[in-house]
Amino acid sequence: MATINFLYRSTKETSTLVLRLLYRHNEKDFVHATKTNLQVSKHYWVKEHKQKRPKDIEISNRQQEVNTELNNISNHILKAFDETDIIMINKEWLQNQTELYYNPRQEKEIPTNLISYIDFYLEYRKHEIKPTSIKKYNVIKHKLERMQTERKKTILISNIDESFKNEFIAYQKKNGYAQNTIQREIAIIKTFCKHARYLGLETSHQLDKIKVDKAKAEKIYLDFKELDAIEKTVFEHDFLENARDWLIISCYTGQRVSDFLRFTKDMIRTENGKQLLEFTQKKTDKLMTVPLHKKVLQILDKRNGEFPRQISDQRYNEYIKKVCELSKINKIVQGGKQTETDNGIRKVTGNFQKWELVTSHIGRRSFATNFYGSIPTSYLIYITGHSSEAMFLNYIGKSNKDLAMEISNYF
Repeated sequence: MATINFLYRSTKETSTLVLRLLYRHNEKDFVHATKTNLQVSKHYWVKEHKQKRPKDIEISNRQQEVNTELNNISNHILKAFDETDIIMINKEWLQNQTELYYNPRQEKEIPTNLISYIDFYLEYRKHEIKPTSIKKYNVIKHKLERMQTERKKTILISNIDESFKNEFIAYQKKNGYAQNTIQREIAIIKTFCKHARYLGLETSHQLDKIKVDKAKAEKIYLDFKELDAIEKTVFEHDFLENARDWLIISCYTGQRVSDFLRFTKDMIRTENGKQLLEFTQKKTDKLMTVPLHKKVLQILDKRNGEFPRQISDQRYNEYIKKVCELSKINKIVQGGKQTETDNGIRKVTGNFQKWELVTSHIGRRSFATNFYGSIPTSYLIYITGHSSEAMFLNYIGKSNKDLAMEISNYF
């Protein structure tokens, strides 16, 4: 037996309600949640919605309107729940059913070939997919188009199996793509196929077992000694000093480039004498409150309370390489670098001076790695936004052996 309830989960004065599906299976309780499109004010939901026989006619009408909508969507979800194998029910299922409630599918044929299905998938989930993911999916689509032209045979969803995996790997390697690129794109292709299966299309019985191993990649970061060298370097040009300050900020806030390059002094508030940075993450839409490290405050003091001048991601990536080169961050390390090859721009693995491998992502990893062990991991995960401790430890490259050695220090 499944039940549904609705919650107001936002700090904003007006927001959409969250739908929660609760059920029990094999003596375990399950809860999945998703956003609805029904928008209400916090005041209405807390103070007015549960009033019994309100005298105010406007409140009464609003209650009737909201309850009708909540009953309609509840009935839709519960009917679909009863018609679905319970092992297929998860958060994505709930999101899809909610989407179907608001946008009922028109009776049109669902593509059975993978390339056309990618376009179908993008349209189907257009309200959920971020622009960065759309770009990533289209890159894969264009690769598959070139592969399909070369093989002279349509790539069908039902044929995504071990044989296709091996063909895809061979095609990618022939064109100079790295192992981890191949691994990531196979995983995304599986996502398309599983979505197609959910909608009733035939898929290979091998689909769920398809797997490509990840190549071990070096975790490149800037340690405190290197950050100190970068801070002390005097730059001839203002644009390099500006980029250097952004780099330091990223290494002491642990945020993605899509977030920290948008920081402004208006996002700072003071509470109990502590300066806090409050913003919404672009990738996750999560409201973040991050304490400002003294290194960040020093940069703000130097700039009369302002953050550095905003620049594009592309220029930032270009400038911080030069910043690190001039700061003599030239230790030889193994890593991957975008390089011009016979097949075009590809990531080439080898030994390089560290400054050559610096990208906009290095700040987040430097923060996580440098403070691991001195700040509780749960706090670091809150700031970096990883969904689990296992993901966080993999992100900073901690193996079972590393963890065992660190645990031994407590004995």
